[in-house]
Amino acid sequence: MPPLFNFTVNYCRDLVFFGVLPYLKRNSNRNVFQHLIIWFIKNIRIMPLIAIGSDHAAFEFKEEIRAYLTEKGYELKDFGTYSTARVDYCDYGVTVAESVARGECEKGLVFCGTGVGISISANKVKGIRAVVCSEPYSAKLSREHNDTNVLALGARVVGIELAKMIVDIWLNTGFEGGRHADRIEKISNYENTH
Repeated sequence: MPPLFNFTVNYCRDLVFFGVLPYLKRNSNRNVFQHLIIWFIKNIRIMPLIAIGSDHAAFEFKEEIRAYLTEKGYELKDFGTYSTARVDYCDYGVTVAESVARGECEKGLVFCGTGVGISISANKVKGIRAVVCSEPYSAKLSREHNDTNVLALGARVVGIELAKMIVDIWLNTGFEGGRHADRIEKISNYENTH
């Protein structure tokens, strides 16, 4: 079976056994329908949780993207940095990537001066496919063909309005699967054996 199908089945099973049933046992004064509505409102995220991080060179850039996405209803987990004080981009690239690899966040956004250094750092984490983009077409195809899970942008390379466009396209484009899934599997197999 396709990995996504297995994930969906397992996720639904876990929701019922570890979420819904214990909730129903604790709250027996309502009917089942009321219980389910309350539980889903409390536990189901409509928008994906997005990890976000940057170095000092992209701090203000990150803050603008964070505000933009928050206004659009996205839930973000900000891994820093939290000021313009000098830091190392690699620390933030790895931290965001690890949160995505663990499944804590669905996707990650990382920013540094060019986007290159922080993407190299993110790509060192097993299971991460980070891409640096400076225009929307690459962002779209990176999702459709490569199932990228971390997007890197350079604050000194991409203007903020173009960055918003790139982020929107990247977040809202799905993976096509098919022949592309076979290629991603080959990459993963190599990663797992070397």
